[in-house]
Amino acid sequence: MSEENQTFVAVMMGSDSDLPLMQATLDILTGFGIRHEVRILSAHRTPDDTHAYVRAADTRGCAVFIAAAGLAAHLAGTVAGITLKPVIGVPVEAGPLLGFDALLSTVQMPSGVPVATVAVGKAGAKNAAYLAAQILALGDSELAERLGEERRSNAEVIRSKDAEVRKDQGRG
Repeated sequence: MSEENQTFVAVMMGSDSDLPLMQATLDILTGFGIRHEVRILSAHRTPDDTHAYVRAADTRGCAVFIAAAGLAAHLAGTVAGITLKPVIGVPVEAGPLLGFDALLSTVQMPSGVPVATVAVGKAGAKNAAYLAAQILALGDSELAERLGEERRSNAEVIRSKDAEVRKDQGRG
């Protein structure tokens, strides 16, 4: 299979100021060995470029789009209107409403044009990567196993912390 036709995740953001937040997404995708591309594209400032990129990415094997934006946050909805692939929206904490406006803009989509919306901020950036990985794992048993192992590892960390707290409280 040529590199141009390998499955990948497209990570898009409306501004370069979103990159520090979305680094958490990129780190998780990289950690799972998931190919990804990163683009700065705006639903409002570069609509033609956004449309062209989404259409091209669709033909090159993009399986999931992740779109992060703040304020009016129309990027994820714009992408969802172009592609039939899953779109995950990450509302960015910005402006006077601290991301609440972005959350509503991302989650309130018309019937038939869904955007899977995650939390505002860093938890959302991380969960976007995990959700993309889970979508890809539907057809990749090795990735599914790695996701399961991470969940089991996280559970063990919590159990260990619980045991420490219980011991400190004289209940363990």
